[in-house]
Amino acid sequence: MGNNVIAIAVLAGLTFAVLPAQSLAQPVEVGIQDYKYNPPEIKVKVGTTVKWVNNEKRASHSILFTGPGGFESDRIFPGESWQRVFDKPGTYVYTCGPHPEMKGKVDVAE
Repeated sequence: MGNNVIAIAVLAGLTFAVLPAQSLAQPVEVGIQDYKYNPPEIKVKVGTTVKWVNNEKRASHSILFTGPGGFESDRIFPGESWQRVFDKPGTYVYTCGPHPEMKGKVDVAE
């Protein structure tokens, strides 16, 4: 079965789907609350999606990558989220644009 093939089998009235592993992967979630990233540091494999969720009641935040090629996400308002796929190994340090005291890090390994 190739990576782009989805197989469905019906056995005893149950349906099973065989999907590529990447399709089944859930994003790794980082919460934002009390002006902190939780957890502040994570380790993931190449190809992982990280999703930041703003759990604050009133404050908006952003994800500002401070290393080479850094960039800032749009503002994330309460109840909203933003996500990024990490497709290269390395250490990605970030902060919040409007709240630079907030710090986080994503370590990406092969």
